[in-house]
Amino acid sequence: MTTGSQKWSGERLFFATAVVLALILGTGLCFLLVAVNKHEEGQTKSTDSADIVPIAPDHPRQLIDFSLTDRTGRTVTRAELDGRFLVVDFLFTSCSLTCPVVNKHMAEIQQLTTNRTDVKLVSLTVDPRSDTVEVLAEYGLKFGADTNRWLLLTGDKAQLHQLIATSFLNADLDDPFTYMPGNFSHTDRIAVVDVQGRVQAYFDGLDENVAAAVVAEIARLRK
Repeated sequence: MTTGSQKWSGERLFFATAVVLALILGTGLCFLLVAVNKHEEGQTKSTDSADIVPIAPDHPRQLIDFSLTDRTGRTVTRAELDGRFLVVDFLFTSCSLTCPVVNKHMAEIQQLTTNRTDVKLVSLTVDPRSDTVEVLAEYGLKFGADTNRWLLLTGDKAQLHQLIATSFLNADLDDPFTYMPGNFSHTDRIAVVDVQGRVQAYFDGLDENVAAAVVAEIARLRK
C-alpha cells in the first residue's frame, strides 16, 4: 500500500526528472539554433563582392513574352525591356523574413546603377492576389524604388507563375510545407538577364555584398 509520503516522494522525483529533461532539451535547442545561425551566416555573408560566385542557371533560360501591370498601373510588356540588362528578384509583400533583405539589396543596386540607362530592376510578385497595384506602390516606397528604373509587377496569377517557372525558378512541388506562393525554390536569389533576354547568372540576394557583385557581373557582360 502506497503511503502519502511515498506518493509525495514519487511526485517530487517525477517533477525533478521533468525539470532536468527540460533543461537538457532547452540547452540542446539553444546550441542547435546557434549552430544553424552560424552556418547561415557563413553561407550568406562574404567579406568582399569578389568572393561571391555567380550561380549558373540549371538550363538555358530565356525571358518569355508577358504583359503585366506595374505598381503605377501601367502595362509593361516583354518588348519594353528589350536591349536592357535586367536585375530580377521575386517577392510577396507579406513576407517578413527574406524579402525585405533582398529588396534592401535591390535598392543598393538601384543606387549603384543610377547613371546606367541600360539597366532596369524588376520585381515579380509570386502572390498577385494579395500584391495588388496599390499594395506594390506602398511597398516600393519603403525601398525608395524609382518608378522609371525599378518595376514592381503584378497581374494574372497563371501568367506570372508561368513567367517565373519558365524564365527563372523551379517549383518544388514535393514540399507540402513551403510557405512560398507557387512553391518556387530559391526565391531569395537575384537574377541577372543580358540584353538578349537570357538569364546569365543568379546571386544570393541575402549576401551583404550582393549589390556590388551584381553590378560587377553587368559590367562584365557589357564588355
